[in-house]
Amino acid sequence: MSEVSELKVRAGELDAADELAGMRKQFVLDEGVYLDGNSLGALPAAVPGRVDDVVRRQWGALRIRSWDESGWWTAPERIGDRIAPLVGAAAGQIVVGDSTSVNVFKALVGAVRLVSGTGRDEILVDATTFPTDGYIAGSAARMTGCTLRPVTPAQVPGALSARTAAVLLNHVDYRTGRLHDLPSLTAAVHAAGAVAVWDLCHSAGALPVGLDEHGVDLAVGCTYKYLNGGPGSPAYLYVRRDLQDRFDSPLPGWNSHAEPFGMQSAYEPAAGALRGRVGTPDILSMLALEAALEVWDEVSIEAVRAKSLTLTDFFLECVSAYVPQGRVESLTPLAHRERGSQVALRCSPTLEFARAGGAPIAGDVMKRLIGRGVVGDFRHPDVLRFGFTPLYVGFGDVERAARVLGETLGDLAG
Repeated sequence: MSEVSELKVRAGELDAADELAGMRKQFVLDEGVYLDGNSLGALPAAVPGRVDDVVRRQWGALRIRSWDESGWWTAPERIGDRIAPLVGAAAGQIVVGDSTSVNVFKALVGAVRLVSGTGRDEILVDATTFPTDGYIAGSAARMTGCTLRPVTPAQVPGALSARTAAVLLNHVDYRTGRLHDLPSLTAAVHAAGAVAVWDLCHSAGALPVGLDEHGVDLAVGCTYKYLNGGPGSPAYLYVRRDLQDRFDSPLPGWNSHAEPFGMQSAYEPAAGALRGRVGTPDILSMLALEAALEVWDEVSIEAVRAKSLTLTDFFLECVSAYVPQGRVESLTPLAHRERGSQVALRCSPTLEFARAGGAPIAGDVMKRLIGRGVVGDFRHPDVLRFGFTPLYVGFGDVERAARVLGETLGDLAG
């Protein structure tokens, strides 16, 4: 039996034993292989009908009555409570709304204010973070009079000092898929007397986070990746329960006022996580997200994590078998404790000739893959990214993606 045949047989066996295989039918998918859920999750099949109801009945017929009768007003905290179990949080600590960037700003400035008066004047930020987090951290530092110090996650324990006010870290690196050690880094931040802020964009819905278990102070995340909320769906803010009465948001809007319809000139923050709200909730996208989250009703995040690791292991095995030696190298750690739910492959410099008119190597390769029905994405200049969403990606998809990648790179080498 050929290596290709053996891996196809293995894929079939793994799919047959997959306890999550039945989840695939709850998504709108085509015959291709979709490995870009780490950028935009697939559409849950229940969402279009729910959005139609929101538009036609709740907005079209009930109109303003829907703020009460359809539960629009309580949507930010209600949907936050649906997200909470997926990130290891008890109810009442997550509020949904605004973008990830806005929530990073609220969390980081709020973190510095939590230690106001202690002489702490430095913010540590992940030097490898998604660019926006770095931009926001710089603005937060200027606003609070702090110095911004970029460090790698591995450097954080040694960089902490009596000056450290807050530390902003990504749970999973968006380029490489490396999973950082949230428990130990959070403990180190706390031991130094600082506040830990985590960005969960590439981990929520893909692996257990344990916010409450590990005492994380503040966290933010998007909902359009592994949570499948749709393009631009609202983000969320987690404020640990014992910090809520001291959380001072830099964006105090009428929606976070203790009496939002009192229209008072003086601001009095609402109790609990509600003080993380700002303005009028973005109801259309928020209720689409609520419908999307229903696919999690019968799924445990532990089962998702177990399948994710098996999927990525199998993909790396297939890549090793199918891709000509030396054409790619994995930037994603092999160790499970250091791996998120994506695999990042760096294209070899020997593929330099693949640049058409100066186009990035990875961009050219990914364009060819998409043309053959395998959808991932790339990061300039030479990284191919493949995201594995266990709710709808199967092992047959994984084998096919690796085989098409091997054939594509073989063709490029001519």
